[in-house]
Amino acid sequence: MRPARSSRESRHSRRPLRRLWCNGMASFSYQGIDESGMKVSGTVEAESVEMAENILLSRGYIPSKVTATAKAGSGGSFLSRMGESLATVKISDLILFTKQFRSMMQAGVPILRLLQVLENQTQDKTLQKVVVAVSQDIKSGATLQNAMKKHPAIFSPLYLSMINAGEVSGTIPDILGRLVDIIEHEAKIKSDIKSALQYPMIVLIALAVAFFVLLTFVIPKFASIFAKTGLSLPLPTKIAMLMYQGLANYWYIMLAGIVGLIVILRLYFKTPHGRYTRDAFFLKIPLFGPLFQKAAMSRFASIFAILQASGVPVMQSMEILSGTIGNTAISHEFDRVRDKIKEGQGISGPLGSAKYFTPMVVDMVAIGEESGNIEDMLRQIAIHYDDEVGYAVKRLSDMIGPILMVGLAVVVGFFALAIYMPMWDLTKMAK
Repeated sequence: MRPARSSRESRHSRRPLRRLWCNGMASFSYQGIDESGMKVSGTVEAESVEMAENILLSRGYIPSKVTATAKAGSGGSFLSRMGESLATVKISDLILFTKQFRSMMQAGVPILRLLQVLENQTQDKTLQKVVVAVSQDIKSGATLQNAMKKHPAIFSPLYLSMINAGEVSGTIPDILGRLVDIIEHEAKIKSDIKSALQYPMIVLIALAVAFFVLLTFVIPKFASIFAKTGLSLPLPTKIAMLMYQGLANYWYIMLAGIVGLIVILRLYFKTPHGRYTRDAFFLKIPLFGPLFQKAAMSRFASIFAILQASGVPVMQSMEILSGTIGNTAISHEFDRVRDKIKEGQGISGPLGSAKYFTPMVVDMVAIGEESGNIEDMLRQIAIHYDDEVGYAVKRLSDMIGPILMVGLAVVVGFFALAIYMPMWDLTKMAK
């Protein structure tokens, strides 16, 4: 029989469950006896053998043997870990998953039963596997955030930080509701920007294909006819012929150069300095730069407001924002702001000295600090910049149309001159 324990001892044995997530987690295999005297065995994650034994005692097991096996997260082949790290799910599936999670949590469904229901309801195969893995980790004694953190391709740092705040405060259903708001807000902004960029991308691709076809198949046939007549080719035709000859004779060099440039840029953009250079450049592009900046301000304000409403400290909020804002250049500014906040300079002052933060954001945050109502001010900023993003997308769509028409006219006009100017000379010669 298992020796009786006082309520104080029971509470003490459960304490490690609330602080399982740390860098020193390891996996322990155990053997023991349950309350009915039956032998049990399995694995559990903990910082040490003592913590593993405490976890087993809190489950009603009497451990007879506990041995360390491997670091958490180190199991599995390289290919399986790589495949899992690259696996993603649709944003709509993640939103539905979070809404269902919240509804069942509010209804008081136990976490393991809840995850079993989600596994059966989820249509996405990748998300199903993740739910199974999360459920197994929780059975082994991990917290919800600890279990979800093993799947960074599915659950972002913001998602994990919000879950952690909900576990600490005991308000996971409310946190999940706010998470749904954030994810839906992010999806809307991304959808608006993609819609604005979709039309110009299609037109540019069509222009490139037309340019290649005309240069490769049309110009050479006409040029051979003109050459037989002994006409002096005009400048547009000469330029078109030079481009064709370069493409026909050195296409492999051009292709290798393009592929090499793409590979070099991709490798460079994976470095911290490369990501910073790329994102800073995006913010300086005419028409697109202001749109990206307004989208970042909207994201900053909406996420910051929800983190403040969830009781997340300002310093931790700044760290979360730095990792989730989506632009490395702005993230660097968050790091500087966080360092200045540590020195006791408040929030609005450091924001005012940082790049990319508009005067309106700084002034509204300052008013919120003075009035003690920064959460509402951040919501108003988010609403304002949501509208600004919508106006910017519409204005961008209106301006891109004429610009693309000019580009199309230039391409068509160039080839028209390259073909019809010699034909005009040929007609005069025939007369």
